[in-house]
Amino acid sequence: MNSFKRTMWLSAGLISFGLGFVGAFLPLLPTTPFMLLAVFCFARSSDRLHNWLVNHPQFGPAIQDWNERGAIAPRVKVIAVLSMLAVLAISYVVGVPMHVVIIQIVTLCAVATFILTRPSS
Repeated sequence: MNSFKRTMWLSAGLISFGLGFVGAFLPLLPTTPFMLLAVFCFARSSDRLHNWLVNHPQFGPAIQDWNERGAIAPRVKVIAVLSMLAVLAISYVVGVPMHVVIIQIVTLCAVATFILTRPSS
């Protein structure tokens, strides 16, 4: 792989990791999807960062569950669905136009269905 592509994958991985790290502290920003994306990018750019993240004591178990079984921990499922409900409530309270709220409902229902139908770790 040429150096430019490797640099792009590494940059995308670092950005994803940063967003995932921030998401560990902010309730409405997801952690796991960004960490999965970071692992995907690191697999194409840096064996050292890929192995570090897969074996990380905090982030590694969720990544390994997903890689091995497509599983999401029950606690994470609850947090994800509650976060989606919070987004809808905030949208309604701040007066987002109804057509936008309807789009959010349709999209978030699809995402919630996907999350809730994954095996539990």
